[in-house]
Amino acid sequence: MEGELERAKRRLLEHLAREISDKRVLSAMARVPREAFIPKASIHLAYEDIPLPIGREQTISQPIIVAMMTEALAAKETDSVLEIGTGSGYQAAVLSLLSRRVITVERFPELAERAEGLLRRLGYDNVAVQLAGQVLGCPEEAPFDGIMVTAGAPRLPRILLDQMADGGRLVIPVGSQREQNLLLVKREEDGYTVKSLGPCRFVPLVGRGAWSQGETNGYEPFL
Repeated sequence: MEGELERAKRRLLEHLAREISDKRVLSAMARVPREAFIPKASIHLAYEDIPLPIGREQTISQPIIVAMMTEALAAKETDSVLEIGTGSGYQAAVLSLLSRRVITVERFPELAERAEGLLRRLGYDNVAVQLAGQVLGCPEEAPFDGIMVTAGAPRLPRILLDQMADGGRLVIPVGSQREQNLLLVKREEDGYTVKSLGPCRFVPLVGRGAWSQGETNGYEPFL
C-alpha cells in the first residue's frame, strides 16, 4: 500500500504543478502526509484530488483547493496566520511550513482535540489549535498577516476584516450554503481590495457574522 500511496502522491503533485506556480506551496504540500489526516478507511484515496469526510459533516478539502487558497494567501516566513476551520489539521500543517506561526480555530471539540494531538505528534510545533468562541476568528491575537477561512460565509465578515494587519490578506469563500465564490481580500492603506478566484463549495461557516446554527440544519455536506 505504501508504494501505491507514493505513486498516487507523485501523480497528484504533478497535477498540482500544472495549476500552481508557487514552488513553496508545492514543496509544503509534498512534505505534509495527507494520509495522516484522514480516517483509515479513506487512506487509499488520500492523494486523489477530491474532498474526503472526516466526521461531524466536515471534510478535508480537495488538494487543488488547498493549494489555490495557500498560494493566494502568499504567506511569508515572518507572517502570523489565522485559519478558521481546523477540521483535520491538514491545511494548518501546510500553512505552518510557510509562516512563522499559525493559530487555527475549530468549533467541534472532538475535531480540535484530534487535530491538536496529530499536529503535535507530527512535529508542527508552530501551530496552536483553539476552540472557536462566540466571535469569529481570534481577536485577542490579532492582527494577522494572513487569514484563511475554510468554510463558506454568506458575506465578508467585518470582524475578520478588523483582524487583518496592514497589508494583510484574507482568503474566504462567500456565497450561499450550496456554492460560494472564493475571494482574496487585501488590506491597503486606503481600504480593501477584493479579487475573485473562482467558484468553490465548502461546508457553512457558523458563528456571529456568518451563518447561525439553525440556518445550517439539514445541510447536506459535499463529499
